[in-house]
Amino acid sequence: MGAVIPVVIVAGFLGSGKTTLLNYLLRNNRGTRIGVVVNDFGAVNIDAMLVAGQVDAMVSLGNGCVCCAVDVSELDDLFAQLAQPRSAVDVIVVEASGLAEPRNLIRMVIANPNPRITYGGLVEVVDAEQFAATSTQHPELVTHLRMADLVLVNKADRVGAEALADLRAQLTDCVGQVPVYATTHGRIDPGLLFDDRAPEQLKTAEQLSFDTLLDDHDHDDPDHRHLHDDYVSVAFTSERALNPRALVAFLEDPPSGLFRAKGCVAFAVAGERRKFEVHLVGRHVVVTPGSWARGERRVSNLVLIGAGLDTVAALKRLHDTVFDGETPLDEQEMLGVWRYATQ
Repeated sequence: MGAVIPVVIVAGFLGSGKTTLLNYLLRNNRGTRIGVVVNDFGAVNIDAMLVAGQVDAMVSLGNGCVCCAVDVSELDDLFAQLAQPRSAVDVIVVEASGLAEPRNLIRMVIANPNPRITYGGLVEVVDAEQFAATSTQHPELVTHLRMADLVLVNKADRVGAEALADLRAQLTDCVGQVPVYATTHGRIDPGLLFDDRAPEQLKTAEQLSFDTLLDDHDHDDPDHRHLHDDYVSVAFTSERALNPRALVAFLEDPPSGLFRAKGCVAFAVAGERRKFEVHLVGRHVVVTPGSWARGERRVSNLVLIGAGLDTVAALKRLHDTVFDGETPLDEQEMLGVWRYATQ
């Protein structure tokens, strides 16, 4: 079947910087093959590769990525094409039209029957300079933000530090626990949105590196921001099996700032010997039961990725999910897990 491909939706008002973000991801993806889907009929210039006018136009980019221009009604067919193993796509990024309703795109991804397609989250891009005016003129933008799994405050360099802090506080009041991440020119580490393509490395319990980030600012400038100032990742490992009810409670009420969690866990339930792969994107949880490889130790490993995430508090909450009793739990404790399970 091949690997499951996450579909990340990028939305935001006209001119917020969605295409700039896509260009940055295409130039700085460290080997990940990205399928970029532009949900618009207009001419869109993706890194000087023109995707013009007609529906289902597809352009192959030099780095192995592809770019397509489609109507929303054609997304299922396009996902089927991109999900074929011969397409060699690792992640699909959909750029919504500046006036699009992201709820419909989310539904299309979640309802897609292709087993290789999974929802990778909604990223809402906000123009730091223009948000006050555009949200007043288009109040539906606030509704869109409440559906987001990650909010990017782009063009942060165009407003002062105090104004930026006030805007982030306003957005946090609106979206609650969802991470609010400030950026300039759409520059965000791709690892916050999807895994780097490194098949020879373990996918779980690995710390993410910023060594290859574009770094074009003056380190002597006291006002400069690193791209990773707010972006953190932390690994959790437990030799002891976890309490499934406690882990589900963590996933359903994640720490503020947590965007993604991924890994495999073992549960301390009588007769339960399976390996459970766990994925969290924003508020979307998927748990997939499987088998431990021959000789593989039943160790739980999770990686948490977020912006503004209190890693100490998050790890404390995860350590509280470790079962320390002597008698295995009843299988009824697995009911919460099965709500999110795929077969």
